[in-house]
Amino acid sequence: MGRLLALELLDRGWDVTLFDADERAGKSSCAHTGAGMLAPCSELETADSEICTLGMSSLALWPGILDRLEIPVALHKTGTLIVAHPSDESELVRLEKRIREKSLKEDVLERVDGRRIAALEPELSGRFRQGLFLAGEGHLDNRALLSSLELTLDKRGVEWLPACPAIEVKPGTIRSELQTRKFDWVFDCRGYGAKPELPDLRGVRGELIYLSAPDVGLLRPIRIMHPRYPLYIVPRDENLFVVGATTVESEDRGAITVRSTLELLSAAYAVHPGFGEARIVETCVNLRPAFPDHRPRITCEQGVVRINGLYRHGFLVSPAVVQQALDRMSWKYELTET
Repeated sequence: MGRLLALELLDRGWDVTLFDADERAGKSSCAHTGAGMLAPCSELETADSEICTLGMSSLALWPGILDRLEIPVALHKTGTLIVAHPSDESELVRLEKRIREKSLKEDVLERVDGRRIAALEPELSGRFRQGLFLAGEGHLDNRALLSSLELTLDKRGVEWLPACPAIEVKPGTIRSELQTRKFDWVFDCRGYGAKPELPDLRGVRGELIYLSAPDVGLLRPIRIMHPRYPLYIVPRDENLFVVGATTVESEDRGAITVRSTLELLSAAYAVHPGFGEARIVETCVNLRPAFPDHRPRITCEQGVVRINGLYRHGFLVSPAVVQQALDRMSWKYELTET
C-alpha cells in the first residue's frame, strides 16, 4: 500500500518521503509473503460484496499501474479454477451459491465438468469431476512487483528511509527513533505495525510454501475446496509454485508449523502427483492486519490519512483503496494538485 500510494502521489506532483520499517527489498512485509492473487469473486467464499467491488475496480486499475514501472511486471489474466475431490464436492455447491448470491454480475463463473477441466488444465485430466472456472480473474508476482516499485520510486526521486520504523504518526508529523519530521500530509500504511494506535486491529497468521516443481505444469491459480483447509496453488516462472491459504487466529510470527506444512503439502500432492518430487524452496509466515469486519478502513483528518485492515486482500484491493483515500482527502479538504 505504501509503495503504490507513493507512486500515485508522485504522479500527482507531491514530494514524497517514505518511512519504511523494513529494508528496501521488503522481505519482512506481508506483501512479500503474499501470493499476488487478483480474484475478487473467488474471495466471496469468505469476503463480502464490498471486497468484490473493490477488487473489480482494482483489476481495471492494475494495467495502468504496471505500465508506469521501470521493470515490466506481467498481469496474468488466465482466470481461477476451483476444484474439489469427490468427497468435498458439496463444498463446491456451497461456494457457487455463495458467489452467485453475493456477486453483482450474472456471468462471473462457469460450472465445469471433467472434460472442461482437462481442457483448461491438461495435467489435471481425469483427476476431478467438477469445478468452477472464473475467467475474469488474475494474478501477478508480488515479489517482482515490490522490486520494480523499489526501482521506480528511486528513479522518481522518493526520499526513502529504510529500516526506519515510525514510532508515532500524528497529523503532519512522523516520529522515528532518530528524528521527528514535519510534513503537509502524512499517510499511515503500517499494517500490523499500527496496532498500538488501533485497538481493534489484530494480526491473522498466514503461512505459505514456495515449491520448485519441474514435473508440474499448471497454468493458472488453482483453488481446492476442503471444509477444514482450503488451498491455493499459484504458478510462478521457472517451475515455482506458491502453496498456501492457512488462516490462523494467532499473532505469532514463528516459523511454519508441522501441521500446516503437512496439510499444505498433502493437499498439493493430492492435486498433482508431480508435487511429490518438488523441492521446498522457502516457507513464509506473516500477520495479515485485520479489523473485526475484515474490511479495509480509511480515516482522514487534517494532516493525516490512515489506511489499514487489508487482511488477505492486499493485492486485490490496493489500487482502488489508494484512489478512495486520495479522493476522500481531496474532497474533504479541497486540495488541488501541484
